[in-house]
Amino acid sequence: MSGQEIFVIIVVALLLFGADKLPEIARTLSKGMRDFRKATDEIRREFESSTADLRRDINEVAGSITRDVTEMSDSITRDVNEVKDNINKEVNEFTSDLSNDVNEIKSSIEKDVNEVRENLEKDLKGESETTNQETTDQSTNPYTDTYTD
Repeated sequence: MSGQEIFVIIVVALLLFGADKLPEIARTLSKGMRDFRKATDEIRREFESSTADLRRDINEVAGSITRDVTEMSDSITRDVNEVKDNINKEVNEFTSDLSNDVNEIKSSIEKDVNEVRENLEKDLKGESETTNQETTDQSTNPYTDTYTD
């Protein structure tokens, strides 16, 4: 409000109520405003105190939920890591066992191949010597041919 508006309101109040009633009206008006302000402040304090309890309860519940979720998350993380470690251990053991088995089979196959090679070489040497001996026998004694009827 500007100064002119206030001046107009005071002049109208003077004309309506008169000079002797104006202080009494001002006192009553100020007392009413003071009571209204007290009531408003009291309502505000009551509202803040009742909501403070509610806010405190909500914060406690939120903290409890946060702790529970954190504990569950940590528990799940531990369980997952434990399972992962067990799986890695089993895979490593399986890989090691498989590698050992493959090496054993390889050694066995190499041994068998070497035995077969040695046997073939012996057989070839034996046939070669037998053939050479037969050839030598036939060449030294031409009358040793056998006749069949």
